[in-house]
Amino acid sequence: MAEIGKGVTAGKLAISVQKRLTRAQEKVMQKLGKADETRDVAFEEMVANFNKQMTEGGKLQKDLKAYLVAVKTMHDASRRLQDCLADMYEPEWFGKEEMDALTEDTDTLWLDYHQNITDKSLTSLDSYLTQFPDIKARIAKRDRKMVDFDSARHHFSSLQKGKKKDEAKIAKQAALLEMAAPSWAQGLISAHQVAQTNLSFNQAEEELGRAQKIFEELNVELQDELPSLWDNRVGVYVNTFQGLAGHQEKFHGEMSKLSQNLNDIMTKLEEQREQNEETNHSESASSAPKRPGPPPSRPPPRPVPSPDQREQREDPVEDEASVADVNTDSSTTTTQQSEVTNGSGGDLPPGFLYKVKAVHEYAATDGDELELKIGDDVLVLAFDNPDEQDDGWLLGVQESHWVQKKDISVKGVFPENFTQKV
Repeated sequence: MAEIGKGVTAGKLAISVQKRLTRAQEKVMQKLGKADETRDVAFEEMVANFNKQMTEGGKLQKDLKAYLVAVKTMHDASRRLQDCLADMYEPEWFGKEEMDALTEDTDTLWLDYHQNITDKSLTSLDSYLTQFPDIKARIAKRDRKMVDFDSARHHFSSLQKGKKKDEAKIAKQAALLEMAAPSWAQGLISAHQVAQTNLSFNQAEEELGRAQKIFEELNVELQDELPSLWDNRVGVYVNTFQGLAGHQEKFHGEMSKLSQNLNDIMTKLEEQREQNEETNHSESASSAPKRPGPPPSRPPPRPVPSPDQREQREDPVEDEASVADVNTDSSTTTTQQSEVTNGSGGDLPPGFLYKVKAVHEYAATDGDELELKIGDDVLVLAFDNPDEQDDGWLLGVQESHWVQKKDISVKGVFPENFTQKV
């Protein structure tokens, strides 16, 4: 029970307690079915919509605040990440000043985004929700006044039903009194009893009128406000999410530009690094082994003159010189074959000159070419017809194949610049 203090008198406290007891008694009687209850189905639907609207608004407010917390968290993470990059970015790197400006612009963009949502979306939603507590309190008051109205209505109705019984009882009692009382007092007694009955009836009627007036005033006000409030929710939702979408579009558009600038800076920084690497590599390029160029092109086969044509062009002096050259070539070939034989440790077929080692891989592109892998030892063979030899090309067979098969049918030509003489 509330304590009696400033502004609260014993009389007011007693009246308040009596009202609560009367309401509790009336609700019990209504639940037991011994008293009817004022019902308004349309108003009850309005109240259900109000409760739903208030719940949805509270959830929207909660989720929007959670979104703002997430934006603040992302802002803090973005700022730390940008500061980390700015601290690591060395002064001599490309775009140092642009990087510092980009870090500052990114931080400002996050601040504006958070502030715009707070000012234009959350503040508007908060203002919309401030009216709900007052309306909820008036709905509760309307429910209490409706119970008071029902209680007064039932009391007045019971007085009406009992009035006739009371009047008959009073008349009977008055007749008895009149018989016993002097004639001068008989009229006064009857008038007093009727006045007492009328006083109770009039007081109940006045109380019913006051309770009905208070209830109807609250009921009419709420019936006007609740439908309007229910319709107003559409505009609030539109403004909230439309404003949020606008801020998001502007923020992400500006952030996209900053992200593109960051990507351009990183791309140019990578190009700067590659240029530095190329400069460093060029300084030591002279000592590094060079990969050979493409193999020399092979010209089409040259036409070989017929034996009759060669006989017509032969000159006795030239024949003697040719014989001398052949003898010289044979002597040279024999010497070279001897050297190769000594280096191979086995018999060599006629026509082998020397041995080479493949220092680069070569993939054959024609049926008469020899496939090479790094490290292969190849025995170089003299061409049967020197005119068939193309510049930059040698004829040979894999040494491993010769040692195992003693077969030169797999001989083939290969580029000389892919090998090294051993």
